[in-house]
Amino acid sequence: VQLQASGGGLVQTGDSLRLSCAPSGGDFSRGTMGWFRQAPGKEREFVAADGRGKYYADSVKERFTISRDNAKRTVYLQMNSLRPADTAVYYCAADDRSFNTRYAHTHADTYYYWGQGTQVTVSS
Repeated sequence: VQLQASGGGLVQTGDSLRLSCAPSGGDFSRGTMGWFRQAPGKEREFVAADGRGKYYADSVKERFTISRDNAKRTVYLQMNSLRPADTAVYYCAADDRSFNTRYAHTHADTYYYWGQGTQVTVSS
């Protein structure tokens, strides 16, 4: 199974982007899919996840929305009101299990499958 993330780019503060992640060779419609990001010099951090519930990092609540199109087996991350602090490589993650705790949704070590990342750069 490979996860293909796309949609990153260079935008200005306040702009929007929509990231997409589609698995090849797998179907996670009954599992959990999430987004993490890693900025230069920082550890990978949780952004959003969709399993039995939807979870968001405090820093992106009210600005980012995770959604899924199960027919296309694709997960999206709609990012609005982007800020320079959102600059990072964004990674898609997935697992066959439908997580049922906040911990599982929000920690990278619980996900089995990872995509290659897509760069998001927000200029001030």
